[in-house]
Amino acid sequence: MLADALGRPLRFIITAGQVGDITQAPALLEGQVGNAVLADKAYDSNALRRIIAAMGAEAVIPSNRSRKLVIAHDEVAYRHRNRIERCFGRMKHFRRFATRYERRTIHFQGFVHLAAAMMWMA
Repeated sequence: MLADALGRPLRFIITAGQVGDITQAPALLEGQVGNAVLADKAYDSNALRRIIAAMGAEAVIPSNRSRKLVIAHDEVAYRHRNRIERCFGRMKHFRRFATRYERRTIHFQGFVHLAAAMMWMA
């Protein structure tokens, strides 16, 4: 999921449970503009950092433990990354989202659109 600076959902891509989120990051960032992209250690890859640099944004991503050369990040800006976590927390208030009642992805995706629209209205 991609969220704005206020923690409101902008884009999302539903994947299988075992698929890593970083595989969808380039698609989520496509066509976006901004000053910085905040993400956790799971998104630390050179390829993603190049995509973010091509956007003209700063990558505020802490280095993964396996990275030999640690890349510094803005710790003050990184504190705002909790907004995406709060976005997921608000989405989980919708029981249908938290438990994923729908068996078909298209039905679940429809409900996520509805929940996201309701969050924008609040």
